Amino acid sequence: MFDRDFEWSELTRFATLPGPRATLGVVSGRRRQGKTFLLDAVTRASGGFMFTATETTEADALRQFGAALAGYREQPTPFRFTHWDEAVTQLMRVADRGRPTVAVIDEFPFLAKASPALPSIIQRALDPAAQHINTPVRLLLCGSALSLMGGLLAGNAPLRGRAGLELVVPTLDFRLAAEFWEITDPRTALLTHAIVGGTPAYRREFTQDDIPQGPDDFDAWVARAVLNPARPLFREARYLLAEEPELHDTALYHAVLAAIAAGNAARGGIADYLGRKSTDLAHPLTVLQDVGLITYEADAFRRNRSAYRIAEPLIVFYHAIMRPAWGDLERPGRAPAVWRRAQPAFRSKVVGPHFEQVCREWARWHAAPDTHGGQVSRVASGTVNDPASRTSHEVDVAVRGESWNGSEALLAIGEAKWNEVMGMGHLERLQHIRALLTARGTATDATRLQCYSGAGFTDELRHLAYGDPTVQLIDARRLYHGD
Repeated sequence: MFDRDFEWSELTRFATLPGPRATLGVVSGRRRQGKTFLLDAVTRASGGFMFTATETTEADALRQFGAALAGYREQPTPFRFTHWDEAVTQLMRVADRGRPTVAVIDEFPFLAKASPALPSIIQRALDPAAQHINTPVRLLLCGSALSLMGGLLAGNAPLRGRAGLELVVPTLDFRLAAEFWEITDPRTALLTHAIVGGTPAYRREFTQDDIPQGPDDFDAWVARAVLNPARPLFREARYLLAEEPELHDTALYHAVLAAIAAGNAARGGIADYLGRKSTDLAHPLTVLQDVGLITYEADAFRRNRSAYRIAEPLIVFYHAIMRPAWGDLERPGRAPAVWRRAQPAFRSKVVGPHFEQVCREWARWHAAPDTHGGQVSRVASGTVNDPASRTSHEVDVAVRGESWNGSEALLAIGEAKWNEVMGMGHLERLQHIRALLTARGTATDATRLQCYSGAGFTDELRHLAYGDPTVQLIDARRLYHGD
């Protein structure tokens, strides 16, 4: 198990909760993050029961569940349940009196889809009136359909207020992903993360531990492990959408993701890209947010402006690099040539935006307070109008928080360039933006200026930053190993 200490501690706490009453927990997260691995481990460690549902009819699901439960109870014949009331009642009696016992239902959305009343049946089994016949079962419902799992405990849902655990298993962040993939070179780590993100299964099951051995092996690794039609990663981005039960018109959702991957972050731009009205996209954008495939981030400086971003790097890579050349890539042996032609698109549409996002994550979660001159509360990108020149300036990293004197402030603004050596021109641009923000009362002379570069800095800029703490230089090594 890698870096799931928090999740494991919460699961073991829940599994050993004292008391005679049955208790509910909900575990969710995007696919292939290790949820089943964790639940299997806690079930084995505690001697509990685990049932993994399949996409089938209610009658067949009850037959499978009855056989599994009878096997756990060492019954000579399977239980024959005619409805879920019977099955849940029997499940609530699997624990020995006085000894908590874990019972896991994995892939719960499959059961809920075939039997919509199941959450209400579980809720009734947890009611005080039913608890006198229950044993201390620690029931864990798990699933990857985020819209359904999130709705189990929301609003007026039957199970709202019934759970003693609501655990979301996240993807690994960029630092943990590099450690998990055992990539020590920061540039190679970031390039790899720009393709596969922080999903653990992409190293183990999907590439069988085939990892880039360094900068010289990265291109060859992409061709053999990602663009190879015989490898699982090749079609994974397509399957991610097909696996989500809420995404009925996959062609529309793929088109929306393609528009965002092409650099259209606002709803209007996405609509223009698709040739549709902006109002037509409200539902698909909301659904993509609900299933965790895109995020919606407010502009750091303009309240009426926001940006949509794809949350899964592999989907960005697919739409920017693989989808336009799909016909060629399906023919074995074409991957190296396609990859050579795709280099400009990879740098501009994949690595550039991904590097900016990683810089924002570093500024929010890894940078020391001294780096920003205060305690961070929010990091975002933003747009600053420049009336005099009738233009606007993009700020890749805007850091807000509490300054040393205790007041809320814009602590820092930054620019991120992956493949460009940054120099005095970049610093002067940030100084100009700071002056614009100072004039409107948003920034001060204490607002720090940060240059993020994957290619390094000029000697002149390094010399200036060495004697000026308000100028911060962050390279790839500092992103991965410094604060």
